[in-house]
Amino acid sequence: MAELLRITPKDNVAVALQPLAAGRTAAGEDFSVLLKTDVPAGHKVALEDIPEGGKVIKYGFPIGAAKEAIPAGSHVHVHNLRTLLGGELEYVWQPTHPQLEPREGRTFLGYPRADGRVGIRNELWIIPTVGCVNDIARALERDAQALLGPGVDRVCAFTHPYGCSQMGDDQENTRQVLADLCTHPNAGGVLLLGLGCENSGVDIIRAHMASPDEKRLRTLICQQVEDEHEAAMALLRELAEQMRGEERVPCPAAKLVVGLKCGGSDGFSGITANPVIGGFSDRLIAQGGTTILTEVPEMFGAETILMNRCEDEETFRKTVALINNFKRYFEEHHQTIYENPSPGNKAGGISTLEDKALGCTQKSGFAPVSDVLRYAERVQRRGLNLLSAPGNDLVASTALAAAGANLVLFSTGRGTPFASPVPTLKISSNTPLRQKKAGWIDFDAGRLLSEGKPLPELADELLEQVLRVASGEKVKGEEHGFHDLAIFKGGVTL
Repeated sequence: MAELLRITPKDNVAVALQPLAAGRTAAGEDFSVLLKTDVPAGHKVALEDIPEGGKVIKYGFPIGAAKEAIPAGSHVHVHNLRTLLGGELEYVWQPTHPQLEPREGRTFLGYPRADGRVGIRNELWIIPTVGCVNDIARALERDAQALLGPGVDRVCAFTHPYGCSQMGDDQENTRQVLADLCTHPNAGGVLLLGLGCENSGVDIIRAHMASPDEKRLRTLICQQVEDEHEAAMALLRELAEQMRGEERVPCPAAKLVVGLKCGGSDGFSGITANPVIGGFSDRLIAQGGTTILTEVPEMFGAETILMNRCEDEETFRKTVALINNFKRYFEEHHQTIYENPSPGNKAGGISTLEDKALGCTQKSGFAPVSDVLRYAERVQRRGLNLLSAPGNDLVASTALAAAGANLVLFSTGRGTPFASPVPTLKISSNTPLRQKKAGWIDFDAGRLLSEGKPLPELADELLEQVLRVASGEKVKGEEHGFHDLAIFKGGVTL
């Protein structure tokens, strides 16, 4: 069995598939190398002598340059590898014009909405306009569990610390994200809960909503009623009663919108979990469906791959702006653009941001890029979309939900229990993680290596699981009752 994996023939490093000890010869499929140092699983080993300043190639692209001469057989990591990334760049569109063969016929059981979208859940949501009413929202969530039953899948309160004392883009982002969630297709009923004196009050949030279904929306301003809990419970009972008779019906897979996210990545994420997600994305898009890729800082170093897949020059220009605007955001806050891999990433074998980005973008598959979305902007075009949001797991996943994702596919090599406003399906990059954290992980992409499962077979299997989840099967996070909301903040708090 191979102990090393060279991802492309161009690579001058390979990934250790298991812990390897110095002094022995380790073999790949068609090569071998005498190890000069120990190499942990998921980490890189040099396949040839790399001179100081020489480029280290993985995924067929440079992931950095050698800080010092690296002999063949040596561990390649943060101690001897530096990034090649810098500031804003100018780009030239070199279109590759990728094409996917259209496929149709797959369906799921969902809830059609008045605006033409389809929900995969019929949940009752309580959305505070401002953090001041968070405790009221939590108390309502607790007492409204009595409303669960036919037509009401779950009751969730999405608390957050914002809605007041914000300025500029921060205030606008909060308003738009809350408005997006109030009209999300997974919500069969929404109570928008305000205080009454906040900057982003009920009327302002309503004004930001696109085509709200008034039948599914109720509002309450706590300062205007004597007993806010009693008044809110009456509205929740009214919404729940209205939802009772609603049932799932067959809907085409083309109606699905799926967010793509990774976190707690390791050296296997870009080899197993992310390519499997990419295979899923291509399959859903071939059905006429939509996927959304985010985490802009984790595109740095791999952005030209996405740019050259843009459907047209306008989309290319929007992608250039997406990348350079986010770099400018780092610079304006006097932060280093290329400092992104976390301690967990590094422990798992990821050395530079290029290393992380080339693995991260595997989630996009091979489909053309159809559109680029601003933060809090709702998806409009089918196919592969790019969304402006940071790499933070909770913030990025919330942004995907606000953009209209029915569910989020979340790959991880280290494991995480978090959830988002929509079902968050966890995909492990390695089988030991799935075995250790069976209560967190929904799908094991590590079988690509541990069992030799072909990638297309795993991508097909993931598509089947997504269709089951879209039809009502719960992910682990839902079974635990987890749901989180995090809004992007970049500026001043008053």
